Amino acid sequence: MKFSFPVSSENQVREKEKQNIPDITEKLKGKRILLAEDNDLNAEIAETVLVEAGIEVKRVEDGLQCIEELKKMPEKYYDVILMDVQMPNMDGYTATQRIRDLDDSRAEIPIIAMTANAYDEDRRKAQEAGMDGFLAKPLDVDEMMRLLGKITKTE
Repeated sequence: MKFSFPVSSENQVREKEKQNIPDITEKLKGKRILLAEDNDLNAEIAETVLVEAGIEVKRVEDGLQCIEELKKMPEKYYDVILMDVQMPNMDGYTATQRIRDLDDSRAEIPIIAMTANAYDEDRRKAQEAGMDGFLAKPLDVDEMMRLLGKITKTE
């Protein structure tokens, strides 16, 4: 017995994914994101896109500031951290490991790595550090929104 199923083309898959972006964006409204990014231009781009989508964004410039900001706010205040991996004072990998070592619910916050180095080794290193997702720079807005939707379970 033989079964045959239609196979979607890559373009059909992309179109379907693009159709979901407005739905995901709508569901992300009101979420709070802690953005750890030392590069002003990268931060401005991410902030602009997120704020235009109705997401609250607090930016810090390194891993130390990220941990301080996370601890300063009540548990469960932030929904996600977008974490650059290469920052001064404390990199994103170290900051993530320190966050994962916290002794309250903050240790479980979803953390998404952002890096210009999008090799398999970088993805593995981010995962080993305890990061939940990975975005390559320059940021692909649709990919970022899809990943945020998936990570926050609003997709």
